[in-house]
Amino acid sequence: MNIFIGVIIASIAVFSWKIFGYLIPERYLDHGRIKNIASLLTIALLAALVGVQGFTTQSQITFDARIPALLLAAIMLKFKAPFIFTVAAAAGLAAVIRLVF
Repeated sequence: MNIFIGVIIASIAVFSWKIFGYLIPERYLDHGRIKNIASLLTIALLAALVGVQGFTTQSQITFDARIPALLLAAIMLKFKAPFIFTVAAAAGLAAVIRLVF
């Protein structure tokens, strides 16, 4: 299958889920349990994305410049640094590590 066709199909699928979300009556979404599940699911999906993108390369666990950059970003966010500075500092650290090693 061509990658372009796969991207188009995935885009249609994501868009259909967005439209489906608007069709659900608000009384179901206002339930406390649903709000709790939605917030926890968001955190879990973000953690999985960071884990897969930050620690793997071609389906293998890899320790490279991304790990110190992620640690720096986590520390900066813990101290409530502005997001743009956090991204710039983490990217700079990763670049320096890759340049040196």
